[in-house]
Amino acid sequence: MSWFDRLPSHEKERLRKRLRSPEEYERLRERVKGPEDLEREMKKNELLAELKFALETEPQIQEELRKEIEKDLRERGAEQILEVRNLTPQAQDALASGAFAVRIDVNPSSGSEQIVLLPEGNVAEKIPLQKSVSEQYTAGFMSAGGGDA
Repeated sequence: MSWFDRLPSHEKERLRKRLRSPEEYERLRERVKGPEDLEREMKKNELLAELKFALETEPQIQEELRKEIEKDLRERGAEQILEVRNLTPQAQDALASGAFAVRIDVNPSSGSEQIVLLPEGNVAEKIPLQKSVSEQYTAGFMSAGGGDA
């Protein structure tokens, strides 16, 4: 006996009606991922796992990535690189002076893993990079041979 069989008949009818609606069907269809989407997502997750491992075990890789991000922040500006617009003055100072760590962590707004900056000092915030910028750095890591270890 399933959970559906244990429901009262009026509840069953309400659920059937709702699940038959075109809007509900379309909403459910949008959540279904095809094999290509799953393969793309698996490759992305594998790449992020390799980069995360490299950042944690090889300090020179973290330092190179930090210098690259620091250079891009100076050249392109924080609004072109960072997802967050309203930074605290302490975080802005830390980013401007290059006093930040680079990590792979969950972006609080999207729920997906990507590159985030952690300013040093008394600042307790994760500053996610824009998704496209994070993907560029991740792809650059792979093209530099980072995944061959």
